[in-house]
Amino acid sequence: MSWLLQKIVHNEAMKSDPKEIYGWRVYMLACSACCGGMLFGMDSGIIGGVLTMPPFEQTYGLENLSDVAQANLSANIVSTLQAGCFFGALLASPAADKWGRRLALMGSAVIGIIGVIMQASASGHLPAMYIGRLITGFGVGAASMINPLYVSENAPRAIRGGLTGLYQFFITMGIMLAFWINYGALLHLSGSTMYLVPLAMQGLPAVLLFAGMTLCNESPRWLAKQDRWEEARATLSKVRALPADHPYLEEEFQAIALQLEQERALVGGSGFWDLMKEMWLIHGNRKRAMISIFLMVCQQMTGTNAINYYSPQIFKNLGVTGNATNLFATGVYGIVKMISCGVFLVFVADSLGRRRSLLWTSVAQGLAMLYIGLYIRIAPPVEGAPVIPAGYVALVCIFLFAAFFQFGWGPVCWIYVSEIPTARLRSLNVAFGAATQWLFNFVVARAVPNMLATVGANGYGTYIIFACFCFSMGVFVWFFIPETKGLSLEKMDELFGVTNLVRQKEEEIGQDQSVDPPNKAGASHIERTAV
Repeated sequence: MSWLLQKIVHNEAMKSDPKEIYGWRVYMLACSACCGGMLFGMDSGIIGGVLTMPPFEQTYGLENLSDVAQANLSANIVSTLQAGCFFGALLASPAADKWGRRLALMGSAVIGIIGVIMQASASGHLPAMYIGRLITGFGVGAASMINPLYVSENAPRAIRGGLTGLYQFFITMGIMLAFWINYGALLHLSGSTMYLVPLAMQGLPAVLLFAGMTLCNESPRWLAKQDRWEEARATLSKVRALPADHPYLEEEFQAIALQLEQERALVGGSGFWDLMKEMWLIHGNRKRAMISIFLMVCQQMTGTNAINYYSPQIFKNLGVTGNATNLFATGVYGIVKMISCGVFLVFVADSLGRRRSLLWTSVAQGLAMLYIGLYIRIAPPVEGAPVIPAGYVALVCIFLFAAFFQFGWGPVCWIYVSEIPTARLRSLNVAFGAATQWLFNFVVARAVPNMLATVGANGYGTYIIFACFCFSMGVFVWFFIPETKGLSLEKMDELFGVTNLVRQKEEEIGQDQSVDPPNKAGASHIERTAV
């Protein structure tokens, strides 16, 4: 595995790291945790197709409503999940800090399963459907916050981008499976089973997440934060497949310990308000928190989830007729997303870097959305008429947009938000980022049906609005996003200027604090070296 990675990943860290750390164990750990991403993908992908199934429309009273009323009811059903995700992401931070990343992920899986059971058994009762999607959202939102955090804290620095980005890959895998499950259900099932089977299948990733995490280790960085140094060293040795006294392992372990020492020197307490003060009153930490929040706002305002949730309706607006044909086109869209994300993670994430990936995809996504909007405005599809050549180009732009998103704003945001925070603030920072993502995911899910129904003929203005957001994101990245490719997690403090602040504080108070983790018998104090 290591020789293959050296061929396709180009950064300085890969050249000096021992090949043993790129063994199968770290990949299985990441894949097990990232089933939380598949849970999100299945939940978001299935509901869009289910809403268009005739038995579901009959059971839940959608069939005889006006376009605007149907758009409102559909938006309510879809967006209830995002509302739960918002609160789940915020509540996951204290849970992950208190009980650990592993147990918190297992808990989110259990909550997700309970919510799916309620959705499948709602039997036409809208309140039960709303509550089920809300509970599922708690689990999905919690997993979205803990998953990138857990993987980034276990991943070797040279492939951290690729492993953390697996979360986005599993999201796209879940969306792709959801689209094809809907298509198969429409063709081969009838009656209420047509939509019950897809709704029940939402629980499969949660089951896989729970089962996978029972076999995985806890994050060594979380164990170090709890002063469980022996367990932290043993876990790090297991994940890296290196003996406990290996120089590489010793260097990484001491870097973890030194960073915790510096953080405790800066702000001694570890309560919630101590962490909030540390996050918002220290310039380097505040900058990282604001970057995380704005990145997640930008990710949602690309319009990607507008297509994920309402792709059958969007393909219909572009002239694709027939429910089966729409779901088939949606399934192809899901395959494009998954393949594009896989190519990015293998060949680009840890080679091209975060900053450049965000820059070029901002422009590319904006151009794709702009063309779709202009096409619908200038030559709107006519019902019953064949699709003109310009219409086929617009359809291709939908697939191109999906590919562009997976080469930048899809996986990179999760990678960046989970890797830049300082260790003590990592769970809180990722929680803010994930909650922001779900808040604006909710805004998009709730607003898009009405936008498609009201903002211009066939909703052409919707695409132009998203295009403008995409172009403006490139400006934001150019001025505010530094490159982090190949840097260790402990180097992030230095990149954002917090390490220098610690040293200045220590000089002012004239103290020389040091950590003495019980890493082995007779261990000496950590040397005062730069991280």
